[in-house]
Amino acid sequence: MLNRVRASLKRLAADSPFFYRLYRRLRNAHALVRSVVPDEPYARRIYKKFSGKELNLDNPATFDEKTWWLKLRNRDPRLTLCSDKLAVRDYVAGKGYADILVPLRGVYARAKDIDFSAFCEEIILKCNAVSGENFFFAPGGPWDNKRAQRQMQKTLALALKSKYHRISREWNYKHIPPRILAEKLLRDKEGRLPTDYRFFCFDGEPRVLTLDFETLRPDGTHNSDLTRNVYDMDFNLLSGYRITRANDDRYAIKPENFARMVKIARALAAPFVFCRVDLYNLDGSIYFGEITFYHAGGCNDIQPAEWDLALGSWIPIRSEKVVLR
Repeated sequence: MLNRVRASLKRLAADSPFFYRLYRRLRNAHALVRSVVPDEPYARRIYKKFSGKELNLDNPATFDEKTWWLKLRNRDPRLTLCSDKLAVRDYVAGKGYADILVPLRGVYARAKDIDFSAFCEEIILKCNAVSGENFFFAPGGPWDNKRAQRQMQKTLALALKSKYHRISREWNYKHIPPRILAEKLLRDKEGRLPTDYRFFCFDGEPRVLTLDFETLRPDGTHNSDLTRNVYDMDFNLLSGYRITRANDDRYAIKPENFARMVKIARALAAPFVFCRVDLYNLDGSIYFGEITFYHAGGCNDIQPAEWDLALGSWIPIRSEKVVLR
């Protein structure tokens, strides 16, 4: 019954700030109830519900099985550092790539401290310790009035209180001090939002790239209908290969500075047995997005099945890079 209510509210939340906040409150309450379930039984339950299969944690082989194994066992403190959308900026700069950081326009501990009148350009507001909580603001735009701004502040305040680690069991989010970031909104010279270049890095080496099209809706919220194409590191389209999302028929041109994107992904991924490094490429300029350690939370539909096993084989869970708890 509760799951049906949550699903209905989630559909309504896509277009209504009120229902969005109601959905978030119910989600947080549900997460609190579920938090009493130990991690491993919880993982088996969620994976079985998603895939219809038993989760093999004793001898993991597929991409998702190894993702869950790492989620439950790897306690490298650098995972917390790099999951924090604010702290990771220092990590990227420390690797020598401060030039790819999106310009930061503000950091807030409380949503009510956001001064919208201080923004003279389009920005994106996001929370540093959760996934998918994004909003656009533009001077003179639909949010540029007191009532709309109060609605956004209420929604962001609720997001700050989210216990994302309870829902996802991604422990690395647990000790991140929650903050709201205001960054310059990236658009290309045609005014379009950027395409996500997502580098799947195995033992520090980029081996698979996905292009995610239209990740965000026009208001900045996550687009659940995004499409995704898969490429190798020579930017060859791997037709017939799929990672959860439907493929897209649009043609993508290999960026002239693609080799630098690969170099950046390799440098940022070096300490980890697996991570996904997200970059943007706008009119020849590279920007950093984020680093993700558990793609889709370990609930993916990877086709063909033999490729799922190949991806899993590239994750060396017995590596010295894994810090067992």
